[in-house]
Amino acid sequence: MDDFLWRALLGGLGIALVTGPLGCFIVWRRMAYFGDTLAHSALLGIAIGFLFQLTFDVNLPLNALLLLSTLFVCIAIALLLVILQSQKQFATDTLLGILAHSTLSLGLVAVAFLQSQGLRIDLFSYLFGDLLTITYLDLYWIYAGSCLTLLGIISIWQSLLSVTIHEELAQVEGIAVVKIRLFFMLLVALVVAIAMKIIGILLVTSMLIIPPATARRFSKTPEQMAILSSLIGCIAVGLGLFMSWHLDIPTGPSVVVAASLLFTLTFFLKRN
Repeated sequence: MDDFLWRALLGGLGIALVTGPLGCFIVWRRMAYFGDTLAHSALLGIAIGFLFQLTFDVNLPLNALLLLSTLFVCIAIALLLVILQSQKQFATDTLLGILAHSTLSLGLVAVAFLQSQGLRIDLFSYLFGDLLTITYLDLYWIYAGSCLTLLGIISIWQSLLSVTIHEELAQVEGIAVVKIRLFFMLLVALVVAIAMKIIGILLVTSMLIIPPATARRFSKTPEQMAILSSLIGCIAVGLGLFMSWHLDIPTGPSVVVAASLLFTLTFFLKRN
């Protein structure tokens, strides 16, 4: 197998391992739209990263700069959502809709402006992912971010599970519900930032939803569902990479199609 295929496989597996357990909580807490909002805001982060490189002389690789700027924007959006939710003037889905479409549109406008200034930006690869262009530096960022996220999930697993099951009861038991919720949002922001190069801005949420939804039918405990979700995500990455290489089709969408096929297949399998 060629070297770039190994890098693509390792990068995809690194993302699949962390989107499994994190995606379980997104499914349980019905936060799919929140994931979409962060993913859409990632384009604004990319535009800011390119603008920062154009304006200042930064001794940092472009991919690392884009990752940091995207992470900054995603975290800012998560914090802004928490602040707006505390005002209780609008429903959460209304706030998410406003933030998602505003940041995506602002990002598209910013990218168009940068392109008019002569800067070349491969918008397609950022929107739909380009798994085959992963470098060794990207792998370092992916696995560093994935390890941090996994450690974060493990550290708050029981508390987050309690908050997910019954938020009011968890608060009575002394769990800092707001802090746990905010920390979880920051973990999602981190995963969106590191996964955008692989799956793409418009598709990254699918890897947080489809594998856990697939695993849910065959799991008896939350821990089982988290592990099975990661395994299904890894299988989807392998199948998607195989399809992309042999059919000459975009890699990010291929991974999502593979995950969707696995989800569809579960309806023909006998549930435990």
